[in-house]
Amino acid sequence: QVQLVESGGGLVQPGGSLRLSCAASGLTFSIYPMNWYRQAPGKQRELVATIAMVGTTNYADSVKGRFAISRDNAKNTLYLQMNRLKPEDTAVYYCNVRHSSGDIWGQGTLVIVSP
Repeated sequence: QVQLVESGGGLVQPGGSLRLSCAASGLTFSIYPMNWYRQAPGKQRELVATIAMVGTTNYADSVKGRFAISRDNAKNTLYLQMNRLKPEDTAVYYCNVRHSSGDIWGQGTLVIVSP
């Protein structure tokens, strides 16, 4: 059974930084592209960043230059380094993989950016 468990969310002031982690199990982590999504209150879930098997990355325009997605295949862990955070980054952040068994989501981790 594939499982994704996010951690690292919390309350941070504007301009601050957080690093989110996503621990994956039940899959051959290294062969799958991985994604971070977020969902702000009252809004649809949106794709924030993706990382391919070989490490190629892509970002939403709203986070380019501020966020960095990375992966440690030896630890089966996905990361999202978030810098220069803004109040509009407030959301629940989800780890995602499109696995052969289906679209897998973690439970999410809440990030609040507020003075």
